[in-house]
Amino acid sequence: MTGTIERDLLAESQYVARLYDRLDELRAEKVEQLARTRATGAVGTFQNQSERDSFASLYEDRIAQLDAVQDRLVFGRLDMADHGEGIEPRYIGRIGLSDEELNRLMIDWRASEAAPFYQATALNPRGVRRRRHLMLKGRTVAGIEDDVLDETWLDEGHTHHGEGALMAALREKRTGRMGDIVGTIQAEQDAIIRAELPGAVVVQGGPGTGKTAVALHRAAFLLYEYRERLKNAGVLIVGPSNSFMRYIERVLPSLGETGVVMSSVGELYHGVAAGPETNRTVAKVKGRLSMAKVIAAAVRNRQRLLAEDRTVVVEGTRLTLTRGMVRNARERARHSHKPYNEARETFTKVIVGDLAEQLLRKLEESAGQPSAADRSYLPQEVRESWDVRVAINLCWMPLSPQGLLEELYAKPHLLEAAAPRLSQSDRDALFRPAGSAFTEADVPLLDEAAELLGEFVNPQDAPDNSQYERDVENAKMALNNMDTMLANAGIDGVVTAEQVAAVNQETAASQSAAERAVADRTWAYGHIVVDEAQELSPMQWRLLVRRCPMKSFTIVGDIAQTSAASGANSWAQALEPFLGKRYNLEELTVNYRTPAQIADAAVRVAQAAGLRITTPRAVREGDWPPVLTYAPQGRLIEQLITQLPEELDYAAGGLQAIIVPQELLAAARAAVTKVYGERVGTGSGGMVQDIVVITARESKGLEFDGVIIVEPAQLIADVDGGVGDLYVAMTRTTQRLHVIHTAPLPAGLTEQ
Repeated sequence: MTGTIERDLLAESQYVARLYDRLDELRAEKVEQLARTRATGAVGTFQNQSERDSFASLYEDRIAQLDAVQDRLVFGRLDMADHGEGIEPRYIGRIGLSDEELNRLMIDWRASEAAPFYQATALNPRGVRRRRHLMLKGRTVAGIEDDVLDETWLDEGHTHHGEGALMAALREKRTGRMGDIVGTIQAEQDAIIRAELPGAVVVQGGPGTGKTAVALHRAAFLLYEYRERLKNAGVLIVGPSNSFMRYIERVLPSLGETGVVMSSVGELYHGVAAGPETNRTVAKVKGRLSMAKVIAAAVRNRQRLLAEDRTVVVEGTRLTLTRGMVRNARERARHSHKPYNEARETFTKVIVGDLAEQLLRKLEESAGQPSAADRSYLPQEVRESWDVRVAINLCWMPLSPQGLLEELYAKPHLLEAAAPRLSQSDRDALFRPAGSAFTEADVPLLDEAAELLGEFVNPQDAPDNSQYERDVENAKMALNNMDTMLANAGIDGVVTAEQVAAVNQETAASQSAAERAVADRTWAYGHIVVDEAQELSPMQWRLLVRRCPMKSFTIVGDIAQTSAASGANSWAQALEPFLGKRYNLEELTVNYRTPAQIADAAVRVAQAAGLRITTPRAVREGDWPPVLTYAPQGRLIEQLITQLPEELDYAAGGLQAIIVPQELLAAARAAVTKVYGERVGTGSGGMVQDIVVITARESKGLEFDGVIIVEPAQLIADVDGGVGDLYVAMTRTTQRLHVIHTAPLPAGLTEQ
């Protein structure tokens, strides 16, 4: 048996070495092609320059892909029943590889030929005789494990058993970054990953069921399977926090995809990095769908009439801007159905036109007769009048979304006028001084305002086009000198002055769809993946649906984990206002992360609080039940420091999380940092920072080898008595849970 294992390991190692050699060849080839392309410089025709930029972008993307897939390049092999002994097996890896003669060496995991690797079972082998898992360390095959689905192969020459690829992956220490599950995708996960693109798929799953991993692998699959449909529109992935986005950022590149836009909820409005909304009342008010009407009313209210007729002076002539003129201009601007800032141009043109006619009449009256002189300059004089500009701005000031929202919050009379149905207490809660930072709850309101206002260009930020305009004039003169010569030669002019001038301008590098989408608020994505979707407010959903008019979504979450003030109590409540009944609800039923003893305790806590939750089956029993430690009044932090060394020993080089209520965060972080220094971090941590001190909200979607929860009763109090945050915190661990408390423990979490 030992000899057979050694022979198979040697054979697989040789084949894997061949795959890596081919990967290195392809990378070297693309690096050389990119260098050659860049060396050409900005020469040739416009078409040649465009093609050069496109090729450079293509080579850069391919190099990035080849770099990203080097770790565990290949992970599986299929021996098919319809293949004879002399037929090459199918090797399954992160990307597809072929040799120079286009003979296939490895199949992309997303290809239909690779599907049996994830879907074959003993009851339905799908033509698979043997499925082999390859465990790599670096570029070396460290182990192999076989699933034999053809009983005629059940002999020592055809099968090798080990701990199991899935179990081995689950026991690995956390690194502070999410790893992909491409080598261990299970059948129920694969069915969701490979679901068709159109429509919305909702993936409901309890903690540890791999919801996030499934969502990311689905994004990679869709980009592979529907590349032509998605390459220009792109895919957006939305997560709950910046820590979460850093945690998952490496997964898609490792799956062969680099062109995806990833954004936390607070960064969905370009140019604004919004922080969490800590006031739950404010979050609830801002999250209501009725706030769309409040923003619309606030915009409409900024289109004002004059309280009385106003005198304006244009080049020494006194004119009267009447209330009727303003009303007429406003109605004509509104009837254009353009966004506010664009409609303002119509408003301005009507006002300027009316005042120019009035000015003409006055000039003719002063002259005593109509004049045949050219008076076409009058509208420009009216437009440039200081009095006229002031009057127009008083009636219809150009607005940015940030400016509109800031004034709405800072000036109670504006908010009352826009939101008369809001209670006084709600309006008081929304008040904040001008200059206050925007929060995540403001992001959809800013987006709503931007949709209604249209483009806002600050005159101070307008580009200086003077040099370009001079270049165009010089080009026109040069081309005029050539016109006669070209005509005599029978050649039509095919070059414009603008094209000649453009040669001298710096040309921007060709941008991918993802790069263009980031800077374009109006970008329509081909598909959106939403993680921790149960936390989104109705206004946040409204923003996302605007970003994807085709309503093609992958939505993952767990209703039982809802803790946001404006989050959802059911998927129907969250989605039906926007999608109706047009979504498919799938459920993941296996908990791969949390040991059974800890998962069961978390379920008891949730059920005792009356939550209706899914109870996924844990695949591991675990070595420890939850450890509960009482701390005397005022000594919570002291007890934490006392217990931490033992927990770090149990973590054995893995990541240790300390999850605390918001009010204890600063004190806990300071105390732990005083003892452990640079080892203490935030978010998902890392290889150097193996201890993190975070809130329950920050822990959403993350996982750690060990977790200490401090004062669970306060975690419940912080979210108005809900147990969602505590449920989340309890299920972040892959190995061990320790609870330190002074206040009585919540129901379901009792002494063992």
